[in-house]
Amino acid sequence: MKYKLGTMAVAAMMAASPVMADLVFPSLSYRTGPYAAGGIPFADGYADYFTLLNERDGGIGGVKANVIECETAYNTEKGVECYESTKGEGALIYQPLSTGITYQLIPKATVDDIPIHSMGYGRTSAANGNVFSHVFNYPGNYWNAASGIINHLLEINGGDIKGKKVALVYHNSAYGKEPIRTLEELAKKHGFELSLLPVDHPGQEQKSQWLQIRREKPDNVVMWGWGVMNQVAIQEAANIRYPMDQFIGVWWSGAQHDVLPAGDAANGYKAVTFHAVGDDYPVFDDIRKYVVDAGKAAGAGDQVGTVLYNRGLYAAMLAAEAAKDAQAANGVTDITGGMMRDAMENLNITEERMAALGMPNFGPSFQVSCENHGGPGLVAVGQWDATAKEWSLISEFKESDMEIIQPLIDEDSAAFAAENNIEPNCK
Repeated sequence: MKYKLGTMAVAAMMAASPVMADLVFPSLSYRTGPYAAGGIPFADGYADYFTLLNERDGGIGGVKANVIECETAYNTEKGVECYESTKGEGALIYQPLSTGITYQLIPKATVDDIPIHSMGYGRTSAANGNVFSHVFNYPGNYWNAASGIINHLLEINGGDIKGKKVALVYHNSAYGKEPIRTLEELAKKHGFELSLLPVDHPGQEQKSQWLQIRREKPDNVVMWGWGVMNQVAIQEAANIRYPMDQFIGVWWSGAQHDVLPAGDAANGYKAVTFHAVGDDYPVFDDIRKYVVDAGKAAGAGDQVGTVLYNRGLYAAMLAAEAAKDAQAANGVTDITGGMMRDAMENLNITEERMAALGMPNFGPSFQVSCENHGGPGLVAVGQWDATAKEWSLISEFKESDMEIIQPLIDEDSAAFAAENNIEPNCK
């Protein structure tokens, strides 16, 4: 392995090197539009982590991180424009924060030799690094989430959900349609009945879907929503007195702003996750000291510790750790997108490493490889406590059903490779 050059070596080469340009981390944010409630805390967490590294550590390997934020309003066309306008600034990695934008950027970023980290979203089959050389979706993907949800239903039903009715309420977009094939295969395996209820953008009108749920009385409702759709769905569920502990969302349907509008009626609602919740980690003490209290926060400083702030911070941490590895592996501090890609493909996030960063047990340990850009696919379940106004994990990070998921990844990625004449990336 070439990723062995230690921090002393990095410090030595810094001393011998001229002042380098900033390390550029574009942020394709959306602080406006119907999805802003989710976009704002993620963008805040992403930016604040890099600010923490700059203020506390002097940057990454002695080089300051520069977060270039470009507003997409969750619009695919604007997202592509943001990519084109920032890639020439020395961009090291893109977090599109949109499945639609991710799909459009895959061929562009591959040609430009800049990695994409579509963490927990995007094209799920990009977990196959043999086909998608520049796309990473570790530590988990949509199909892991779908399987994690069904595994939870199995767990609370004694391992048997044969004959149960499961309704999927989903955003009628590429994002929302991602889990359907996986859930269909899981329905065949476990014998449950799956019904599909699409909700058109932005999701404010859902009366007909919830009237159908009230009429058909499914045993469980699964939500694949985003933005205002989540708030409306939880309120509609409350209106028909659907049991909240039988209502479970994907990790993009499980944040504070999704449940708070419904008040006490949201109590017991569940959502899967691939990272920890809350602010009981040493890193948040440093965030408050060096960023929020110093007046350098990206936002108002009121999102620290919320679900999506944590997700943005987690994404930034993974990017920063890959950047450190790229510097060490190449003996330079001013790295390129290609170096960053190679480091991401060799990234090893251990519990010891997370603990040293002030984030012990914040997410599952994992190691990326050329063949597997998707990580371990471990899924935990969170539940909302309306009285305490907080999310808490009610399960450990558990394995998803790769016997179902891996063939789907192989099939979809093989089709993409054939359509685009892609040669295997892993030698």
